[in-house]
Amino acid sequence: MKQLKGIHHVTAITSSAEKIYDFFTQILGLRLVKKTVNQDDIQTYHLFFADDTGSAGTDMTFFDFPGISKGVHGNDEIARTSFRVPTDKALDYWVKRFDRLKVEHEGIQEQFGKKVIPFVDFDEQSYQLISDENNKGIASGTPWQDGPVPLEFAITGLGRVFLRYQDLEYIKEVLEQVYEMKHIADKDNLYLFEMGEGGNGAEVVVEHNTELPRHQQGYGTVHHVAFRVDDKEDLDNWKERYQSVKLPNSGYVNRFYFGSLYARVTAGILVELATEGPGFMEDEPYETLGEKLSLPPFLENQRDIIENEVRHIDTVRSTKTFEKEYE
Repeated sequence: MKQLKGIHHVTAITSSAEKIYDFFTQILGLRLVKKTVNQDDIQTYHLFFADDTGSAGTDMTFFDFPGISKGVHGNDEIARTSFRVPTDKALDYWVKRFDRLKVEHEGIQEQFGKKVIPFVDFDEQSYQLISDENNKGIASGTPWQDGPVPLEFAITGLGRVFLRYQDLEYIKEVLEQVYEMKHIADKDNLYLFEMGEGGNGAEVVVEHNTELPRHQQGYGTVHHVAFRVDDKEDLDNWKERYQSVKLPNSGYVNRFYFGSLYARVTAGILVELATEGPGFMEDEPYETLGEKLSLPPFLENQRDIIENEVRHIDTVRSTKTFEKEYE
């Protein structure tokens, strides 16, 4: 059976689709590559922010469930998402950018040999930037060519994802025995695991914490993390693996843009396995990715209903010019 290739995407919950669009577009300089709806809850937007072409391993996505309360961070949680930048020098740029744009952040730190900057958004969703300087392993993506961040400093994809859990032995067993990850380092209460080729785009960090209460999901928290596989054949093999270890799973789910397989490994941690393709240019050209409300074919006959359910958000960027912001 093939090893997992790395991180595919992270999906989180936001209090405002409009505000998260502005934050990711104007501040982080990621490209909205798909504006669609939650396929299981069609009144909820599902926004996909990624690299220039929406490559697997580069996208963070958001739901804006109507009426949901604010989440509470704690144990049994996918606790932090990382974004890759090319160099340590890029982090110096981002400190100044965050200061200027009033993004709450910490200073540059070292974490398992890599330089990072932890920061949060308006919902207190937790992120960090991580430098790819001297990084080896799975390749990252291509920065958004027409975004506001100079390309030499821009975000290129997803980095290590953090899990916070109270039972270290159990979560280690899940990562090592079920997902075939390798425990490669630890420091204090942090344990680093890698999959596939390794490197920033294929790492999971477990924070062992026995003091915090269980987290409460809501806006400002992560809904699930997805790891990369090649195709449906791989998903079928992983379904057999789940069955062999008696881990309940969703079975194959066709998301149109990729195929999926879900398993809840703990009460609070939902893991998706997702295929590399077909990708986000199946139904939109490169030039206008994310500018219209896209629906997979199996929802197209409900377009009128859906467009009445979700409010309009202006995401047109092909008619605008973003000047590169060097300060």
